[in-house]
Formats: sequence, C-alpha cells, structure tokens
Amino acid sequence: ALALSRRVEIMMTDADQRYGTIVGKGDKMRAVMTTARHAANSNVTVLVLGETGTGKEVIARAVHRWSSRASKSFMIVNCAALPEHLLENELFGHEKGAYTGAMCRDMGKIEAADGGTVFLDEIGDMPLALQTRLLRLLQEQEFQRVGGHRNVRVDVRFIAATNKDLRAKVQDGSFREDLFFRLNVLPIQLPPLRQRKEDIPGLAEYFLHSSVVTPGKRGVSLTEEAREALTAYDWPGNVRELENVIARALVLCDGATITGDHLGLPIAGLLPAASLEHSDPSGLSYREAMRSYSCRLITDALRKTGWNQTKAAGVLGLQRTYLTKLLRQRGMTGRPPTLRE
Repeated sequence: ALALSRRVEIMMTDADQRYGTIVGKGDKMRAVMTTARHAANSNVTVLVLGETGTGKEVIARAVHRWSSRASKSFMIVNCAALPEHLLENELFGHEKGAYTGAMCRDMGKIEAADGGTVFLDEIGDMPLALQTRLLRLLQEQEFQRVGGHRNVRVDVRFIAATNKDLRAKVQDGSFREDLFFRLNVLPIQLPPLRQRKEDIPGLAEYFLHSSVVTPGKRGVSLTEEAREALTAYDWPGNVRELENVIARALVLCDGATITGDHLGLPIAGLLPAASLEHSDPSGLSYREAMRSYSCRLITDALRKTGWNQTKAAGVLGLQRTYLTKLLRQRGMTGRPPTLRE
C-alpha cells in the first residue's frame, strides 16, 4: 500500500510538471487564460475546443487547479481509447456480478472524482448510447453503476474536450444535440500554434529546460538560426510537435547549442507551398535556404502591409524588435524599393 501510494504521488508530480505551466503571452492565449479563470470560479460545464496537440488537457487542468475543487481528484477519461462496454465501466463502475469476472463492486472515475473534476477527452468519439447516460448524469447529477439499480449521487464538475466539429456531428446524427448544448455552456477555443507564433520562443525555452523532456541535460541553448527555424515552421502537430522536436534536438545535440540541423524540420514546412513553387532550394545548404526563404517571407509581409514594419511583424507572428533585428542581420532596409530614373 505504501509503494502504491508513492507511485501515485510520483505520477501526480509528473503530471503537475508536464501540465502545470501555461506558456503564452500573446493576445490569443491571454484571452484563453482569462476565460479559463472565469470558468474556474464557477461550476458550469466547460468545452475545450482545438486541434490535436494544442494543449486542451493543460487548460482543463488549469481550470481545475484554479477552482475550489483543486484539493479533490482530477480524473481523465479518454472517450476514444476504449470500446463502448469498457468505456461505460470506466465512467460508471460496476456492481458485483454485473458481468463475468466482476467479483466485487468497483467505482468508476466519475464516482471516484466526487467533489472534484472529470475531464472527458475526445468527447466527440463517445458512442451514442453513452451520450444518453452522460446527458442524464449532467441533468440529475446521479447515475447507476453497470449492473446496478441504485442511484449514486455525485458532486462532479465536467470539462470536455474535442478536436472534432461537434455541430457537424450533430447534423450527421452522430452526436446528440441536447448533449452538445449541455456541454457547450462555456466554450474555450484554443488557437493552433501557427496562429500564435509569438509564443513559440517561450514554449521552446520551456521545453528546453524542462526536466520532463531530458532529465540531467542542462545549459543547452538555441542558436539564432534555430529560433528562426522554429518560428518559421507551420507546426501541423502544434505544441505537442514542438515539444517532440525539442526533445529530439536535445538527444542529437552533443554540445551546448542546438542548431537548425538538430531540429530536423522539413524545408517544405517552413513556407507556404506557393513560395516553394518559384524556388529551387536543392543547391542550397539548410542555412542558406532558411536565409533565402526568410528574406522572401519578410519582404512579402512588408509588401502586404504597405511596408509598415509593426504590421508586418504581426503578420509574421514576431515581435517588432525581433523583426528589426532580422532586417539588420540580412542587410534589408525594410523600405519599399525605389524606382530608378
């Protein structure tokens, strides 16, 4: 029992390290955090929306941690990870003799989280039959264990998350409309990483120095070239992909600095496809290709914004001062070309 208690304590500590910090100083993430703090001060159901890897569990844990339920359990149920009968048992538990092998009563995660929070991840993949049971639970705050006939009352706060379009699933009949409205009381939309590039340097530094990534490896820094590559990349896998890229770079890096080569980002992912159609990077080194492409990106952004460097920095997801630094490094004036008479 002592060993099991210690293992649970270690797992909770690891979870706090992995999910306990929200990195993001841009306007989009500040808005998300403001909504999350308002949510934490209430008991309403929260629906966290966003692409895979955007940090939906991080936000869910933050809402729980900032709420009056913080001292109670935070239970996670992945609605896409289990077949229907196992998911039902995971949620609601079972009575003794409910099925073959059910030798004793076992509480599900909802009952175990009494007083705390249940995080229903991938809610868009929950089978319709279980959606009906969940809807009743949300309405009545009570349920029956599998094989049971007695109502079990609970005081649980629910946070759901999905990367699916629930409105579209309602339209095609695969998600109950009444359950959608029950869950969508307070939606929190997480932006993809490509739409908040101003947060990439801070996230990279966080993962670089996080003990969760590579324990025992300290004092490693990113070169300017690596920072540019991280900011230019489109990140289809979002924050999770960034974490994995930094972890891989730490493994491949023998010295104290991580270069663009350690990151292993594909050149094609650093630019819109249209930019690649008019160039041939095959004869360039990674560094030369990066420099050439970044010059083109900067020029395109400046042209689109009427050569307003502040607006161009916003388009590129960069700080205004960092854009000025890039212009200086590349020998660019940041002004429109003059016509020669």
